[in-house]
Amino acid sequence: MNILYVCTGNSCRSQIAEGWTRHLGGDRVSVRSAGLEAHGINPNAVATMQAVGIDISDQPSSVLDDADIEWADVVVTVCGHADENCPLLPPGTQKIHWPFEDPARVSGSAQKIANAFATTRDAMRVHVEQLLSEPAPPLI
Repeated sequence: MNILYVCTGNSCRSQIAEGWTRHLGGDRVSVRSAGLEAHGINPNAVATMQAVGIDISDQPSSVLDDADIEWADVVVTVCGHADENCPLLPPGTQKIHWPFEDPARVSGSAQKIANAFATTRDAMRVHVEQLLSEPAPPLI
């Protein structure tokens, strides 16, 4: 199964989802993430995943293109903006929406920001585990 996570900037939520999917899915899935724009990977996303032993620092921040859409069996949008602006998908491609708040928008102390990223990370893991436990979508 080819899973594509889409977010606005491909810097936090989609990167965390890609990291979890790579870690939990192993060889049984292929995974990519992309954004409507590429903002570069957020250092707080890298740090929150490193805290659970997953290195996402080498994942590229990329812009969604037609090749990504054609490649994907499942497209998961992880923010409202990406969901609303997701391009038309080919027949047979499953689309799922997970409405996650952007932890990069949290302000305040370093601890408050770290907590926001950890909350997103932990909730994302639950969603990824559920997705990976479902049967693969039928190929049409």
